[in-house]
Amino acid sequence: MDVKANSLYQEMQSMIGQTRLQVNEPQELIRQNPSANEFSDMLKNAIDGVNSMQLESKDAQQRFEMGDQSLSLAEVMLVKEKSGIAFEATVQVRNKVLEAYKTIMNMPV
Repeated sequence: MDVKANSLYQEMQSMIGQTRLQVNEPQELIRQNPSANEFSDMLKNAIDGVNSMQLESKDAQQRFEMGDQSLSLAEVMLVKEKSGIAFEATVQVRNKVLEAYKTIMNMPV
């Protein structure tokens, strides 16, 4: 099975674009610290998206194991690989954030 890197990249870019769309946010929160709100919302949406992909993967795997004829092995493996890639990307982002935090905390004041 060949997973196309460009299609995965485009899908990830569209997911990023969706997280940037902030609708009906309270104006007083934006006035306090808009960048903190946007970052926390983006981070929460990204983690929720990875979690939903993991749950979808687990559900598809269980359905396939129970003999669901509507799922093929290729579909199950594709969903599983997508969730694995999303999880690995999340771990890498977490590592970079922790590294940046440690760097900032070690700066002399």
